[in-house]
Amino acid sequence: MKNNNKQHIITITGDLASGKGAVTELLKEDLGYEIYRNGEYFRMLAKEKNMSVTEFNIYVENHPEIDIQIEKSAKNYAKTHDKLIVDARLGWYVVPDSFKIYLTVDSKEGARRAFADPKRKSTESFETVEEQEADMKKRYELENKRYFDVYGVRKDDMSNYDLVLDTTNFTPEQVSKKIQKEYFKWLEI
Repeated sequence: MKNNNKQHIITITGDLASGKGAVTELLKEDLGYEIYRNGEYFRMLAKEKNMSVTEFNIYVENHPEIDIQIEKSAKNYAKTHDKLIVDARLGWYVVPDSFKIYLTVDSKEGARRAFADPKRKSTESFETVEEQEADMKKRYELENKRYFDVYGVRKDDMSNYDLVLDTTNFTPEQVSKKIQKEYFKWLEI
């Protein structure tokens, strides 16, 4: 396989609960790549402050140095690693030579997935799927505003990406296979 001096780095971002975590795990298994996740770092910081993820998003609006620190860590990690998957909201921006992916999902399906995910319960606790969906919409808007204010970029501008996939009606396995197919094509260009 040619690589035309392209980095063997895949960056994945997308809608909340679009399947990024599950897909990155499958890509890791199939490709033998390492995963770097900004979201885990963000959730850890929220938990340390005894805040929900949404509350921490609001807090970070007034503390842009936290965002900058988080994104800088992904950028620096990618500089010294190859065969890497970066699961980060702005991974596409901080690692511009990567294969850039955005995963979408219908908001109701995303909320259903998030509500059923036990890993989210320590930083997100809602009584209904509808509450989860409303919170996810709020977080999405907060993030978009913050990223534009801090970096001058819009993560919801699909022209930023090499591949945009709607995961609503597909399994993580199907999404992973599609990504791999397109990634190998990209490496050949």
